[in-house]
Amino acid sequence: MAEAHQAVGFQFTVRPDGVDLKLSQEVIKNIYLSGVTAWKKRAIQFKNGVLAGVYPASPSSWLIVVIAMMSSLYIRVDPSLGMIDAIKENLPHRSETVSSVTGSQTRAVLSAILFATGLWLFLIYLLRYTLKALLSYHGWIFESHGKMSTSTKLWLSLVKMFSGRRPLLYSFQASLPRLPVPSVDDTIQRYLESVRPLLDTKQYNQMEILANDFKESKAAQLQRYLILKSWWATNYVSDWWEEYIYLRSRSPIMVNSNFYIMDLLYMTPTHRQAARAGNVVHAMLQYRRKLERGEHAPLRALGTVPMCSTQMERMFNTTRIPGIETDIVQHLTDRKHLLVYHKGRFFQVWLYTGGRHLLPSELETQFQRILNDTSEPQPGELKLAALTAGSRVPWARARIKYFGQGVNKASLDAIESAAFFLTLDDEPQGYDPAKTRSLDSYAKSLLHGKCYDRWFDKSFNLISYPNGKMGINAEHSWADAPIVGHMWEYVLATDCFHLGYTEEGHCKGDVNKGLPCPSRLQWQIPAECQEAIEKSYLSAKQIADDVDFHGCLFTEFGKGLIKKCRTSPDAFIQLALQLAQFRDQGVFCLTYESSMTRMFRDGRTETVRSCTSEAEAFVRAMEDAAQRLALFRKAADKHQNMYRLAMTGSGIDRHLFCLYIVSKYLGVDSPFLKKVLSEPWKLSTSQTPQQQLNLVDINKFPKYVGAGGGFGPVADDGYGVSYIIVGENLITFHISCKFSCPDTVRAQKVVNNPLKRM
Repeated sequence: MAEAHQAVGFQFTVRPDGVDLKLSQEVIKNIYLSGVTAWKKRAIQFKNGVLAGVYPASPSSWLIVVIAMMSSLYIRVDPSLGMIDAIKENLPHRSETVSSVTGSQTRAVLSAILFATGLWLFLIYLLRYTLKALLSYHGWIFESHGKMSTSTKLWLSLVKMFSGRRPLLYSFQASLPRLPVPSVDDTIQRYLESVRPLLDTKQYNQMEILANDFKESKAAQLQRYLILKSWWATNYVSDWWEEYIYLRSRSPIMVNSNFYIMDLLYMTPTHRQAARAGNVVHAMLQYRRKLERGEHAPLRALGTVPMCSTQMERMFNTTRIPGIETDIVQHLTDRKHLLVYHKGRFFQVWLYTGGRHLLPSELETQFQRILNDTSEPQPGELKLAALTAGSRVPWARARIKYFGQGVNKASLDAIESAAFFLTLDDEPQGYDPAKTRSLDSYAKSLLHGKCYDRWFDKSFNLISYPNGKMGINAEHSWADAPIVGHMWEYVLATDCFHLGYTEEGHCKGDVNKGLPCPSRLQWQIPAECQEAIEKSYLSAKQIADDVDFHGCLFTEFGKGLIKKCRTSPDAFIQLALQLAQFRDQGVFCLTYESSMTRMFRDGRTETVRSCTSEAEAFVRAMEDAAQRLALFRKAADKHQNMYRLAMTGSGIDRHLFCLYIVSKYLGVDSPFLKKVLSEPWKLSTSQTPQQQLNLVDINKFPKYVGAGGGFGPVADDGYGVSYIIVGENLITFHISCKFSCPDTVRAQKVVNNPLKRM
């Protein structure tokens, strides 16, 4: 019971002669250190907030401007062109009670300081808007790879000059341009071009009539409202995209929305589950501390062009809260505990002691205590998390009815306010070359698990396996995969190359057995609620059992060979997927490829419609050796151009989506927009970026590469394909489809043959 005694801050005994009060020095010390840490954290956040707020200038530059203005008072040169004197005349002053000379000098100094401050603020805004104007230029994206024009070199030099030195994570936010609204004519033209290979002549003519009717009748009115929103909001797409695509969806988010990210492919730093979890959680806390302070370096294309960092704000302490009509994303600050699930029990683990993070060895001790705990789940506790895996409306109703008060509310609050959610799984997973479908099993475990051992509403679930492997299941509404991937790269590099393990596989550092034990959450779940839990579980299990996955490691060639052929690796893979789709189904289909728009403020994604007329011509000519190379290059160039247009705000689908939302608000009926928004994406693809941080040299450490991640199929009769270009000689694929669809073959057949034939 030593741990319990240390958790008590004071004890008192009532005696006839008074009260005997005993204070615990250890706890009082911890309280004091926690307070010091909190104030230190606020001071650092305030300092970094000021640095980011005045960027690309610095606080010291204010002093330089003030000194320059003050010196002008003595050399009788007025750089303010009389403005300092005007300010001086308008300052309040006392009459005969103070020396007229002293009062005049004081007002002159104060006037110079006020003018200098105003000039300094003006220069900051001038620098920002100059940088924003420079960042609005995107001609560099459309230049051939490996070639850079003189104008682009000059532009890059100017961007570097105005970007300042040592920027913080949010330093560039105010300088990022807004996402432009494309013209209706351009969007409709690109749309019609994108559907041409998918429709026969009659269908295409009908679509063309709908598009032209929309353009001539309703489009102008909707476009005006959209332009007005683009002037007022920082991004005309992102808030509607989050609300209507994610939060208003009432279908289960497990498989349908959430995605997963795998561990290192070939390496497992330790096979001790508690030790690996201890290091990884500690690395995440280090990342979170830098994130809260804004100390991460912003991501920059070409090492110069900044990317928006807004999505990173809600990485930790965030939960999707279910509602009857729409969900909300709840983001809290400064959460100090973690929720752990193991064999049907929920445990709360405090992450701080004495004003500091728990050390890896201390976290290992806490996790091992949970693994050693043999207590049984309370009634209804085992499958409780299945509520987050089923449809949103039953979960919202159950939350209101059964978790609105008492111990259930307290326990649910502990889960939803936790930094993140950790599952200590009891079945080993990971890539095993000796097992044919080890990656498939690993993918399904990360994506849906047992349907009740992940809290799918949390911003992300960290999953720890008995053999030391790890993984992540992430909720999609708050951010896109590259954001979680950024954190995961930092965590894996810190785990393997900075924290390390002892020879026995334990975390480094002394074992502190004096920490309070993790506490069990308490539940009082009535029979009616248990029935609701079981219904959600059965619904989720049906979805999970229907998903077929295949992980493919393609090692015959990779980015190195593709680039030697002067072809974009992404375009190469997309054309291979078009070939695979055609050979599998005998027809072409609407294809979704995700492209980022984070060069704009609050940007998220845009769609690249990869099935083009040029891609169709190449696929049909694959048996004709004389033509296929030329057609391949033409199709690859077309794909690259479409990808670049999407990145620079000239995509098709987000514009049409927002026009549709405006039409619903105005009560305007548009058959064209209804048709566009109802088209199924039978082939949904995405490339997961690697080496965003370059913390590990994979040429020097080739075994320390990640396996990437994936997602479920978007359409019931389609495929979901995530691919990761790893180094120069490896491409990993994560392919999903549904067993219930007779038209889709088993997932492992989709990519292998076409890639080899390319």
